[in-house]
Amino acid sequence: MKALATAAVAFALLSALALLAPQWLVFMAMLALAKGVVVLGLVVLMRTGLVSFGQGLYFGIGAYAAALLSHQWHIADAAVMLLAAAAAGGLIAALLGLLLARYRDIFFAMLSLALSMILYGLLVKSAALGSTDGFNLHARTFFGMAFASGMERRVFLIAGSACAVVAALLVHRLLGGHWGRLASAVRDNELRVSYLGASPYRVVYVNYLIAGALAGLGGALAALAVGHVDPETAYWTTSGEFVFIAILGGTQSIMAPFVAAAIFEALRTMASQYAPNVWQMSLGLAMLAIIMFQPAGLWSLAERWRRSA
Repeated sequence: MKALATAAVAFALLSALALLAPQWLVFMAMLALAKGVVVLGLVVLMRTGLVSFGQGLYFGIGAYAAALLSHQWHIADAAVMLLAAAAAGGLIAALLGLLLARYRDIFFAMLSLALSMILYGLLVKSAALGSTDGFNLHARTFFGMAFASGMERRVFLIAGSACAVVAALLVHRLLGGHWGRLASAVRDNELRVSYLGASPYRVVYVNYLIAGALAGLGGALAALAVGHVDPETAYWTTSGEFVFIAILGGTQSIMAPFVAAAIFEALRTMASQYAPNVWQMSLGLAMLAIIMFQPAGLWSLAERWRRSA
């Protein structure tokens, strides 16, 4: 019930933000929400002790799946784009997971990164997909309902908030039950899990599939916010951002990815505005200071303060 109440409050706040905030803040909130959804999936995977440096693969697949529906098949419904992106991410993860679920530690991380860079190379070389320039997408309806000009991002933020709330509640239920305890056991000692009759491979595979589907959904949300896709969505720096946000937020709460993503986007926006020539360095120093202040993540710090109060 507490998780449901928190989710309801978060949805209400985001909906109010979508309706009342200026366009630039709506845009930033939508990007933060998109990355938070991706990092939520990454946190699910990290519960098994694995870190993927290739979530940009599914982020890019989700973005391009949504854009191709608009560009090639002239489907302009945002709901269809979001569903197609999540399905595409989950389907590719189901295929690649058959291989990746067999690996651990640095081998898993580097192999996931390699697969992401393969997609990046294919997108750059593909003239049909716009090569390095990419192409635009246009969504004009949501579940068949048209919206007024200038309201697109506001509607997308509300829709994205609903998707994020549902995803967060499902992940909370998953990790709070038997499956979550099993995932933690796989992280701590796979051999003992095998002796107990459970399959570590199956646990890693399912969690990888969930992470892929959520990354695909996040890619579509980002594409709807920007209105454009390009190969940078699958580049290694994009995957690195997701890992950085996951480290910043920690893995102790389903809210942590979204809080950390919002902080990351806010810092990047301010750094690029006030220090345009050295914004990357400014952002890096600020984020490094935050992580050094609390290595376990911002959410762990908040939880510790709450318990001591």
